[in-house]
Amino acid sequence: MPTGKVKWYDTDKGFGFLSRDDGGDVFVHRDALPQGVEALKPGARVEFGIVDGRRGEQALTVKVLGPLPSMAAGARKPADDMAVIVEDLIKLLDGVGNQLRRGRYPDRAAAKKTAAVLRAVAGDLEG
Repeated sequence: MPTGKVKWYDTDKGFGFLSRDDGGDVFVHRDALPQGVEALKPGARVEFGIVDGRRGEQALTVKVLGPLPSMAAGARKPADDMAVIVEDLIKLLDGVGNQLRRGRYPDRAAAKKTAAVLRAVAGDLEG
């Protein structure tokens, strides 16, 4: 049986593509997934049977090999982009710090926005 990696898979649409180790891409439909598997994560190692479909090769049965890679790690922003975001966050927090040194908390709307930005950046860093 051929092996390869998941190139991409759209859970909402129920299909995606696998990259064969020996070259080429293979269409995969949700019906070919093993029982209990709802989605394939990009980069996951798979083994699959192949059948000729109307538009080319199609995976007949898929078996996931080894542990699945983290979805968050695959969706991480590039380090250069994160550097810019962290620098902007530092500027934002510096302004909040200056207000606090003057004995004033930021108003409720600004505090909510700052907290949301902090949570988002923390999530991106954790990946």
